[in-house]
Amino acid sequence: MKLSEIKNQLTSLENVTFQLPNGNYVPEHFHVTEVGLVTKNFIDCGGKVRKETVVNFQLWDANDFEHRLKPQRLLDIITLSEKVLGIEDLEVEVEYQAGTIGKYDLGFNGESFLLLNKLTACLAEDQCGIPQEKTKTKLSEIPVQNNTCTPGGGCC
Repeated sequence: MKLSEIKNQLTSLENVTFQLPNGNYVPEHFHVTEVGLVTKNFIDCGGKVRKETVVNFQLWDANDFEHRLKPQRLLDIITLSEKVLGIEDLEVEVEYQAGTIGKYDLGFNGESFLLLNKLTACLAEDQCGIPQEKTKTKLSEIPVQNNTCTPGGGCC
C-alpha cells in the first residue's frame, strides 16, 4: 500500500486500527513512534546491485492504556515527515514487535489497516540454478495429429 492510499483512507476513518495476520489487533493504545524513509542498498545472489526505498511506520504499545491515536494526528505526523524528510509516495512497511520485531506489508479492508506477512524471494532466479516451473499438460489434452507414424509406414 502506498503512502497516498493510507492518507486517503485516514480521511474517512474515526479510529486507526491495525489487524495482525492472525486476526488479532494491535492494542488500541499503540503509538506510531516512527515514520521514516528506509533505503536498502544490496547485491542480490546474481551479483546485481539493487536499491529499495520504503516508508516505514513503527508501531509500539506502551503502558499508557488511555492513549488513542486519531486519524488526523497520524495524518499530521505523515505530513511533517513528508516535509522534513522529503518522503515521496512510496510503499509503506510497518514494524511491530510481538515476540520480536516483525516487518509487514500493509493492506486495508475498509475499516482496519491489515498487517500482511512479508515474504522473501530470490531476485536472480536465473543465476541461482532454480529451475523454472514447467507447464503440466494432460496427455488427453494434446491434440491428435494426422501425420503420425504407422507400423510399416517407413517414417521411423
